[in-house]
Amino acid sequence: MFIDYYLILGIDENSSQEVIKSAFKKMALKWHPDRNPGMDTTQKMQELNEAYLILKDIEAKKRYDIEYLKFKQYKQREKQYAESTYSQSKSSSDNNKQYKSTYEYSDYNVNDEILRKWMSNAKRQAVDLAKQTIEDLRGMITVGTKTAIKETGSYLIFYIIASAILFLLFAVSKACHN
Repeated sequence: MFIDYYLILGIDENSSQEVIKSAFKKMALKWHPDRNPGMDTTQKMQELNEAYLILKDIEAKKRYDIEYLKFKQYKQREKQYAESTYSQSKSSSDNNKQYKSTYEYSDYNVNDEILRKWMSNAKRQAVDLAKQTIEDLRGMITVGTKTAIKETGSYLIFYIIASAILFLLFAVSKACHN
């Protein structure tokens, strides 16, 4: 299976390391769970992290770029074949939907064994990173909730005491005027 990391980050294959880093940060902010409450962004964050792990590494990017060129040539041949057979059979376009998403292609296998291992490792690291991010977020929510309850309790006690003092002052003031 081949994954178009450039498409995930929204950049082209000639992008510099600065552009790759900037695109990753922009997309990570866009899809971060804090910015998307009620939406499960885990998969998207995993994909972004995986793409960044491969493209930020100079050697991995070189290997990926070689494979990316082969992939593009493969897709071009596939497109030409589909166009030539389309005139013979209009249903052939249904056979071209073998990919999981718009950037993951199950009909093409990575030939470079080292790159395949690196991509697999990047996927595992991205999953671990996403899990850690979710656990960190849960931890922050728990700490925030406990702190809010503690602070609210402190303020509540303050308001009760202040109200009791004001009530006593008001009662004493009323008693003195009578």
